[in-house]
Amino acid sequence: MHRREFLAASATTLLPGASRAAAKDSANDRITVAVAGARGRGRKLLENFTALDKVDLKYVCDLDPTVLGQQTDTMASRTGRRPEAISDFRRALDDKSVDALVLGTPDHWHAIPTIMACQAGKDVYVEKPDGHNALEGPSMIAAAKKYGRVVQLGTQSRSKPTVLKAMEYIRAGNLGRVLYAKAWESSLQKSLGHPPDGHPPAGVDYDMWLGPAPKHAFNPLRFHGNWRWFFDYGTGDLGNDGVHRLDVARWALETGIAANKEQPLGLPRRVSALGGKWYFDDDQQWPDTLAVTYDYGGRLLTYEMRIWSRYTLDGTTEGAAVYGDNGYMIFGNDGWQAYALRNKLVAEDSYAKDEDAGVPHAQNFIDCMRSRERPNADLETVGHPSSLLCHIGNAAWRAGRSVQFDPHTYTFVGDADANQYLTRPEYRRPWLLPKPAEV
Repeated sequence: MHRREFLAASATTLLPGASRAAAKDSANDRITVAVAGARGRGRKLLENFTALDKVDLKYVCDLDPTVLGQQTDTMASRTGRRPEAISDFRRALDDKSVDALVLGTPDHWHAIPTIMACQAGKDVYVEKPDGHNALEGPSMIAAAKKYGRVVQLGTQSRSKPTVLKAMEYIRAGNLGRVLYAKAWESSLQKSLGHPPDGHPPAGVDYDMWLGPAPKHAFNPLRFHGNWRWFFDYGTGDLGNDGVHRLDVARWALETGIAANKEQPLGLPRRVSALGGKWYFDDDQQWPDTLAVTYDYGGRLLTYEMRIWSRYTLDGTTEGAAVYGDNGYMIFGNDGWQAYALRNKLVAEDSYAKDEDAGVPHAQNFIDCMRSRERPNADLETVGHPSSLLCHIGNAAWRAGRSVQFDPHTYTFVGDADANQYLTRPEYRRPWLLPKPAEV
């Protein structure tokens, strides 16, 4: 089946322009959602969205019947209403009463469901990063724009009140002229070992789970949770936790630039990545040690990751920082601190114990479904630019050299070998990725 035929056959009536949710009578403005992927982040998304007022969970979707049953029972107990348990997200897309698809699926199942949901007239909340590789994002953006959809990426710091206060501090010009930002990650991991191939859990449609990815024998490492460490499905720790740190660092850098009314940051011009799988003796493919540099031409952003050693930079194990000629700011897991010259602490704020950014981030998405405004982590302007840093950083590492990125063609200039890592070698039928002009 050709990709156009597949996407057309899978989508319901297209609804460009205003959302059904926005058009609902104000006395009955409830939003109906379906959540696909019910384990890990998906489980948290179920909790976040069912905590919101005037939001109804109609479907829980997962390919593992055990997970699906557990989460359906949990949501029924939590809300007093039993959602329908489904194993194929397309069931929800065919239901005209569903206003939004919420995706807590693995990375390789972010782009195609997002595109199909946009075609079906649904808004989308999709977990980070935006897709499996660099070229999936532009197709997702094209679908959102063509069909007038609201698409929010799951970088929850964009809706965290304390971080928003920090950006106000930078926006006031307190750091002076900013030229440099950095992000770092030390989310301690462990060896995965070398387990033998086996059989999928009972009832799991493993071929559906693989989707656009190549056919492989089932292995427990290439499934629940651990899928992120393999090229076919995930983006390593750079796209797992690193995207959160890079997003804050890039946001702070952009905010500082805007405070000085300077030329916007844009996308990186050159990327270099050094590191390797040097510590763990196991089957995971992505590096356990990595340093990436993003050259924006007059601005620099760096990322450091060691997932085998708990360490701190500027007092925090996972964080971001931005530097100006009048001061700098550190973002950590507990809060942020602003320093003036000679390292004088001049402002700080701590995260409240109950400050869960997941709920306000979900609420922001719902609010924007009604207003049709861009959400805090809008895919086009926020989510994809931060996700792209992960994708091109991974591609530069796999190529093993510094690369020059052309944001107009989404290619590495004069480097056909490196360009192979910007997408999949092949999408497995029928899950073919449409080009932006084909959505």
